[in-house]
Amino acid sequence: MDDAGADTLSARVHLRVRVRVLDRVRTVVVAGVRALLLAVASLAVSTPLLVLFLVSLALVPVLGLGLLTTPVVVKWVRAWVDWRRLVAVRWGGVRIPPRHRVPSADAGRGARVLRDPATWRESAWLPLDALLGSLTALVPAALLFYPLEGFALALGGWRVFTDGTYVGWWYGFVPIGGQGSALAAGALGAVLLVSSYWLTPPLLRFHFLSTRALLGGERDELAARVRVLTQTRRDAVDSSAAELRRIERDLHDGAQARLVSVGMDLGTAEALIEKNPRKARELLARARQSSADALAELRDLIHGIHPPVLAERGLGDAVRALALRLPVDTEVTGDVEDGRADAPVESAAYFAVSEVLTNAVKHSGAERVSVDVRYADGSLRIAVRDDGRGGARVGGGSGLAGVERRLGTFDGVLAVSSPVGGPTTVTMEIPCELS
Repeated sequence: MDDAGADTLSARVHLRVRVRVLDRVRTVVVAGVRALLLAVASLAVSTPLLVLFLVSLALVPVLGLGLLTTPVVVKWVRAWVDWRRLVAVRWGGVRIPPRHRVPSADAGRGARVLRDPATWRESAWLPLDALLGSLTALVPAALLFYPLEGFALALGGWRVFTDGTYVGWWYGFVPIGGQGSALAAGALGAVLLVSSYWLTPPLLRFHFLSTRALLGGERDELAARVRVLTQTRRDAVDSSAAELRRIERDLHDGAQARLVSVGMDLGTAEALIEKNPRKARELLARARQSSADALAELRDLIHGIHPPVLAERGLGDAVRALALRLPVDTEVTGDVEDGRADAPVESAAYFAVSEVLTNAVKHSGAERVSVDVRYADGSLRIAVRDDGRGGARVGGGSGLAGVERRLGTFDGVLAVSSPVGGPTTVTMEIPCELS
C-alpha cells in the first residue's frame, strides 16, 4: 500500500473513532440529564404522593371521607408509576409490566382499588423511590455534573469559600484551603468526569432495574409471562384449528366439487363420443374449463396458506405484491435488507399486514395507504397508515383483535392510533432474528 492509501485508511479510522467518541459523549450527556431529572422528580413527586396517600387513609374512619379521596390519590400514584414505567422503557430499555387487577379506567370508582395488591405495592414503593430512587439516579448525574464544581474551584473559585487561612469548603474528600488544594479538587473532578464516560449510562440503567425490582419482582414477571404464553398458545391452537377447517371447507366446496364435475363430464362425454360427437365436444370443453377453474382455486388456496412470492422473495416483495391488488393507492417503503426472518414470523407478519390493509379498504374509506417495513433493534417493525375516517380500535369488530392474537404467538405487539376523523396508524412489532 502506498503512502496515499495509508493516509486515506488512517483518516477513515480516525474519523470512525471520532464519530464513535462523539456518539458516546452524547449518550453520556443525555443519560446524565435524564438521571438528574429523575433524581429531582423522585424526591419531589414521590414524597408528596406518599403524604397524600397516608392522609387519605387516615381519613377513612372520619365519616368515610377517605373512601372518596383515596381512589383519587391512587389514580395520581398510578399515573406517576406509569410514567416511570414509560421512561424505564424509553430511556433504559427496562420493561416494568403493570400488575393492576383494577383497570386504569376504573381506578377512581370506589374503595375496591384498595383491594388491589398493586395499589399497596406502589404505595410502599413511594418512600423507597424518594430515598433509594433519588439516590440511584443522583449518582450517575453527579459523575457528569459534579466535576464542574471541581474545575471552577481549580480556576480560582475557591476564593469565594475561603480566605486561604482555613478550610472553608470540601470538594468530595478534598478540603479546600488554597490554590494547591483547589487544583487537587480539579484533578478529582477530572477523574470523575472520565469515569462518567463509562459509568453514567450503566448506572442510569441500574436505577431502572432497581425500580423494576421494587415495583414488580421477578416471580411476578415470570407468572405474568406464563399467563401470556398460556393464552397465546391457546389462541395459536384455536387459530390453527380454524385455519384447517377453512382449508377443508374450501377444498370440499371448491376444487373438490369442480373435479367431481370434471369426472362426470368426462364420463358422459365418453359415452356420447360415438352417438353424439357434438355434445361430447361440449362436455369436454366444459370439463376443460372446470379443471382450469379448479386449478385457479387451488392456487388461491395455496396463496392463502403461504404465498409463493413470500417464500421466494421475502416479506418486502410479498407486501408490494399484496399492495398491487388493492383498489386504493398504496405505497410500500422500507425493506428487510440484512436477511430474512424465520418463515413462521414472515408468514404471521404478511397475513397481519393483509388483514390490516383489508380492514383499511373495507371500513376506513381511505383513498391512500402507506406501508413501512423495517428491521431495527432486534424487531421486525411494520407501520400501516391510511387517510380514512379513523375510529378503529382493537376489539371493535374490525379484525384487529385477530391480528393482535396472531402477533402475540411470537411475542409481537400491536399499537393502534386512530382518532375520529383519521388518520389511522397501525404499528406491528415482532421480536426476531434475521438469517
